[in-house]
Amino acid sequence: MSAPIARRLVPGRGAALGHAALTGALLVLVADFAAQHALPSVQLPVGVVTSLIGAPYLLLLLARANRLGGGG
Repeated sequence: MSAPIARRLVPGRGAALGHAALTGALLVLVADFAAQHALPSVQLPVGVVTSLIGAPYLLLLLARANRLGGGG
């Protein structure tokens, strides 16, 4: 999900591989921090927190693409 997020954050058209990589690293870093500190007595796996962040955003992108007729 880092590539669509990076495309929205960085203006312009072009290769956004570096921006997507930095956005992905930041997402994993935030998810790791949230997984360690969200609940005081439990450490959640990073994948669970990452999926909680990414799944709603993916569904939003799919719904938007389907509404605009580009859903494939």
